[in-house]
Amino acid sequence: MNADMQSAAMSDDPRVELAVEVFAMLADATRVRIILALDHGELSVNDLAESVGKSPAAVSQHLAKLRLARIVLTRHEGTRVFYRLADEHARRLVADALHQAEHAVSDSPAHHAAASPARAEEPRG
Repeated sequence: MNADMQSAAMSDDPRVELAVEVFAMLADATRVRIILALDHGELSVNDLAESVGKSPAAVSQHLAKLRLARIVLTRHEGTRVFYRLADEHARRLVADALHQAEHAVSDSPAHHAAASPARAEEPRG
């Protein structure tokens, strides 16, 4: 753990509470699926709805929450709105959560098999 993270763990650092809010925002299967879909580039609400198997209205509600959390950004083109990930962090959180889930269902998770030889030697958690 780096010194900055150790400091946050040992104090009343407000980033800890904000991190909890990020995890709460991602504690929804539809939102995780939206982030996975947006990992491939920006999409409209209708394209996202089709991708995640939900109605456009439901996806719009989830996107509004993700926008408020600054996880997704928008771009307007005429009357259409396109969504994209604000940065790589939500994608990495979701990828890491999926990797952790692989550990729960497999003794040899696929992400370890795909790792480079140097990475494969690192301790696994």
